[in-house]
Amino acid sequence: MKTLPLSFRLSSLVLATVLATPLAAQAQNIAIVNGKAVPKARVEALMSQALRQGNQQRTPELEQQVRDEVVLREMFMQEAEKRGLAASADYKAQMEFARQTILIRELFADYQKKNPVTDAEVQAEYDKFKSQSGGTEYRARHILVEKEDEAKALIAQIKGGAKFEDLAKKSSKDPGSGENGGDLDFAAPGAYVPEFSQAMVKLKKGELTETPVKSQFGWHIIKLEDTREAKFPPLEEVKGQIQQRIGQQKLAEFRDGIRSKAKTDYKFSNAN
Repeated sequence: MKTLPLSFRLSSLVLATVLATPLAAQAQNIAIVNGKAVPKARVEALMSQALRQGNQQRTPELEQQVRDEVVLREMFMQEAEKRGLAASADYKAQMEFARQTILIRELFADYQKKNPVTDAEVQAEYDKFKSQSGGTEYRARHILVEKEDEAKALIAQIKGGAKFEDLAKKSSKDPGSGENGGDLDFAAPGAYVPEFSQAMVKLKKGELTETPVKSQFGWHIIKLEDTREAKFPPLEEVKGQIQQRIGQQKLAEFRDGIRSKAKTDYKFSNAN
């Protein structure tokens, strides 16, 4: 068998390489715009940004929109550069602000990625909230009037057989509860002004205050309908909120730490 000359083999190899190069380049690009390649990497970068910011699902329709956007951007970019806009002072200033914004965003994203909120932290925060929200809740009704004598007269009517709910609808100046017969629903004592809560917690179910209770709003007649142990939602229902809260606290501490360690003669305003 005859062996091909070395020069012929080298020429064939070069030719094959030349012919294959456009195909290899094409595999890495989605388009050629005015002789300039548009790499596929841009599509993936823009897709990642769209998925991260828009809470979208990756679909064929979205992929096509992203490809269209990448090619259009290349066209517009080339035109802007042709007009010399990339050399303008305004463009350079905006690019510097954009660079800072992106870099700072990446700084905070990197911190959050490396310091995720743990299940133990969520559980500890949940337990703290739960302990603070524990105790007894009271369901009370009240009638609010301006004068003590008016309140005393209403107490006498109730003791005489008048329905508390009817009198509340007719006489209470608290529009929120008056229309509902004075019903305040279940709430912790701390939800009310001290004078009101102190009188309310002394009552037994079904009891009425014997004398009117004065507060900054006027004179109250209070009736205790029921009590119950304070309810707190299960961890699964509030886990996302707690994670977000802890994450924000961590990020704020990270940000404040950078600020406190920096050496500067600048004086921040109190708002910062």
